[in-house]
Amino acid sequence: MRAFQTEHGLPTDGVCDDLTWATLVEAGYRLGDRTLYQRRPMLRGDDVAALQRRLGALGFNAGKVDGIFGPLTASALLEFQRNAGLTPDGICGYSTVQTLERLGNRISSDVGIASVLEAEALRHAPRTLTGRRVAVGSLGGLGALVRALGRELRLSGAVVLALDEPDGSLQAQAANRFGADLYLGIMATDTAPALAFYAVPGFESTGGRRLAELLSAEAGEVDPHLAAPPVGQRRAVLRETRMPAVCWQVHVTIGSVTSPRLVAAAAQAITTWATTAPDEPST
Repeated sequence: MRAFQTEHGLPTDGVCDDLTWATLVEAGYRLGDRTLYQRRPMLRGDDVAALQRRLGALGFNAGKVDGIFGPLTASALLEFQRNAGLTPDGICGYSTVQTLERLGNRISSDVGIASVLEAEALRHAPRTLTGRRVAVGSLGGLGALVRALGRELRLSGAVVLALDEPDGSLQAQAANRFGADLYLGIMATDTAPALAFYAVPGFESTGGRRLAELLSAEAGEVDPHLAAPPVGQRRAVLRETRMPAVCWQVHVTIGSVTSPRLVAAAAQAITTWATTAPDEPST
């Protein structure tokens, strides 16, 4: 179980919870096992992720590789079918899979267009926190910290949505509706701290990794026990948000999670993320 969780970017606790079980079910699908198309509820599975990776590697923007067949994936599939001389019906059936597999042999890079577009958008984003839309959410136990961080960011000019709903999927939906430029979810842990951003084979969130690195550095200045190396995961809230996102498990020590210094550190990390380009050194 732990090996499966590690391979699929899940918290490695050896427990078959709802997230692990859902991932096990999705992992049972391979591209070509079933017909893929846009519907409600949206199809999910490793076959959808494989389709997104192949489309992205060929230059068709299916969005981040989240294994969810949504509007971006449907649009990319239609565009691919038109370019490949297939019937543009938005349905990934036998002929589309065969064409993808034939063209896939010519792909020399694993980097998809979605990763390139995210990095490019970050480079050209306004270099200011003022007016930027930031969603911060309490995923368990640290509502006071989230509220204090929200107040600090508002004072710096950000437009903030504070969420207090332990369900990561519901927080992702709210952040998406809000049109957030950035999402940070915070939860308490009495074990090792963790800073997770979204990453799977074929896609890594450049913006998510960068915020995780900045948070680790800033929090480590407050208390070395709060620092953690960034790790790519596919938690629901990271998978389903449409903006760079980080899930921060804060190691609880007496006084640490309510410390104004920790709030200031988190606010500084977000400010640096917003005001410097990804390839600029932070100061």
